[in-house]
Amino acid sequence: MRQLILQRLALLILVMFAVTIATFASINLSDTPLKNFIAAGAELDTNGHCDAIRAGEMDDTQQLGQNVGDCEYIDRIKAENNLDDDIFTRYGSWLGDIASGDLGTSTTSRLEVSSILKDRLPITIRLVVMTQIIAIGVAVPWGLAAAYRANRGFDRVSTFASFGLLSIPNFALAVILLYIFGIRLQWFPTRYSNNGWYDELKSLFIPAITLGVGLSATYQRLLRTDLITTLQDDFVHMARAKGMPDRHIMYRHALRPSMFSLVTVFGVNTGALLGGTLVIETIFSIPGVGRELVEAVIRTDPPVVMAFVAVIAAGFVIINFLVDLLYGWLDPRVRSS
Repeated sequence: MRQLILQRLALLILVMFAVTIATFASINLSDTPLKNFIAAGAELDTNGHCDAIRAGEMDDTQQLGQNVGDCEYIDRIKAENNLDDDIFTRYGSWLGDIASGDLGTSTTSRLEVSSILKDRLPITIRLVVMTQIIAIGVAVPWGLAAAYRANRGFDRVSTFASFGLLSIPNFALAVILLYIFGIRLQWFPTRYSNNGWYDELKSLFIPAITLGVGLSATYQRLLRTDLITTLQDDFVHMARAKGMPDRHIMYRHALRPSMFSLVTVFGVNTGALLGGTLVIETIFSIPGVGRELVEAVIRTDPPVVMAFVAVIAAGFVIINFLVDLLYGWLDPRVRSS
C-alpha cells in the first residue's frame, strides 16, 4: 500500500507539473504575450510611442495612437506579469507564486485572484457535493434493486429509464425543472441566493438535481453490472448456503467489492464537475468557478484564467489520488500489495 501511495504521489506531481506548463504556455507563447494580458480596448505600443512619451519627446495631446494612460497601464501589466523576462523566468516566477498562494491580480477588476477564488470556489464545491449526494443516494439503492432482480421486469424498466436519463442534455433538463419548480410551482428560487444556508440550499437544489440525474443513471449502470458479477462469486453462494438473508448478503457482502468501477467514475466526475458546471451556473445565475472562468476568458484576464485552471486541475488530481487510497478500504488485497 505504501508503494502504491508513493507511486500515486509521484504521478500527481508530474501531472500537476504538466498542467501548469500547458496552462502557462497557452497564454505566454504567442509572439506578443502582452496582447493576451491587456484588457479589450487598450492599445499596444506598436510604434514605440510610449518610449517617446517617457523621454518627454512626445505627449498624449499629439494623438499618435497612444496616450499616457495606455502607457502607464501597459507598464503596470508588464511589471505585474514579468513580461520583460524570458519565458522560463516568467514560468518559474509564476509557479513559485502559485505554490506560495499568490495567484496574482486580475488585469480587469484589479482584485486579488485568491479573493475571487475564495468567493467562487466554495459555491461550486457546495453544488458538486449536493450533486454527488443526490446521485449516489439514488444510484446505490437503484443499482442494488436492479441487480437483485436482474433480467426481470424491474431491471428492464430501470435499464430503459437509465438510458433515457442519460440522453437528456443538462441544459434542457435545467430549463424544464426551472420552469416547473421555479416558475410554475414556485417551490424553489429561479436564481442563486445566499441569504442564509437554507436559502442557498434551496437555490442549489434544482441545479444539483439537474447535474445529478445523469450521474445517477451512470452510477446505477456500473453498480448493477458489477453486482451481478459479484453475486456469482463463491463467497456469496456460501453466504446463501448458510441461510443469510438476501438483504444482508447484498449490503454486507456484495456491495463493497462491487464498488470499484463506481468509485473510479465518482472520482473522475467529481473532478470534472469542479470546472464543468458552466452551463448550469449560467442558467441559474450561480457565481461559481466555471462561470467565472469563462467570463475571465471573455474579458481577457489571463491571471484569473491561469490560476483557476491550475486550481481546478489540482482538485481533479487530488480527488483521484484520494480515490486510489479508497481502493485499499474496498479491497484488502490492495493494502497488502
